[in-house]
This record gives sequence, structure tokens and C-alpha cells, in this order.
Amino acid sequence: MQTNFFRQLANLNLTGDLQITFRATTENSFVLSLLLNNEQCGDEARKLIPPLNLRGTAEELDNGFFETISIPLQTASGLMVDMESFMKQLEEAKKKSAMEKGKSEKEKKEKEAKEKKYNEALQKAEELEKEGKYKEAWTALPKVSEYPDFADTIRKKQDEYERHFAPSLFTENSSDSMAENQENY
Repeated sequence: MQTNFFRQLANLNLTGDLQITFRATTENSFVLSLLLNNEQCGDEARKLIPPLNLRGTAEELDNGFFETISIPLQTASGLMVDMESFMKQLEEAKKKSAMEKGKSEKEKKEKEAKEKKYNEALQKAEELEKEGKYKEAWTALPKVSEYPDFADTIRKKQDEYERHFAPSLFTENSSDSMAENQENY
């Protein structure tokens, strides 16, 4: 005798282990219990899915078996696959959240360190300015390319220090001395 029982089970495309228990209850009656278990599903709620129990004679179970079990078992299988997918996505979200938190913490520390370095360089330049060492102060200033957020402040300081360098033909003091030189000729 040839049956297609296992081919029909395979066609259900269930994910997990199908446990079938067949027990005689009375003279001509049986209880058939089907439990689908997917160990790949990390959600413990999968254990709350009850077995599917069928009662009837052997003939009744033969006649409506696959029509009766198809939808409930496929639903349970899909539910466990979805739960596993959900658990994986949840875990991924946790990882990304931790990564983002760590990334923002790192960026904050880097920014603080950069600002500290900027402030130290600016302070050194101001100390040199007080000593009258304007060229050294100009050199000690932070670079605009390294600190674009502070570009205006750095450029103002550079201009301020450059006024103390060698006299220029275009400054007010130079024009006064040029007028004196012209009078002497």
C-alpha cells in the first residue's frame, strides 16, 4: 500500500519539528495530538502555543486530517518564524542603539579634546602677546584649517598681531612718516 502522507506534510512547508502523538482512547476512537516546535525561535512565547488535538475514529481522522491541520499548523509555523525575525530585529536595534550612543559619546569627547587644544593654543598666544612677542604669538595661534568653527576669532587675532609687525605702507603710522620724509626732501 502506498500513501502520500509525508509528501502532504512536506507540502505544508512548516518550519520546526512536528511532533505527532496518536493514542487510542476507546474501542474505536483515537486522540491525535500535533505540536509544532521551532527551537530556532528565541522567543519563549513559542512554548505557549498549545498542541492541536483531534478526536475521532480512524476513518474520520483519515478523511479530514490535512484539511483540518493545514491552516492551524501553518499559522503557528509563521508565527514562530515572525517571532524569531522580530527577536533578531530587536537585538539588532539594541546593538545599533548602543553603537550610536558610543559613537555620540566618542564624538563628544573628541570635540571636547579639540576645544581644549584650541583654548590652550589661544592662551599661549595671548601670553606671548603680553610679552610683546607678536610674531611668536601669531605662530602659536591655532590653524584656521584645523579649527574652522573658530576661523573668525583666529583671523581677528592674526590681524591684531600683524599690526605689530614691520610697518606697512598702508597703515596710518606709515603715511605720517612718509609725509615727514617728503618734507625733508
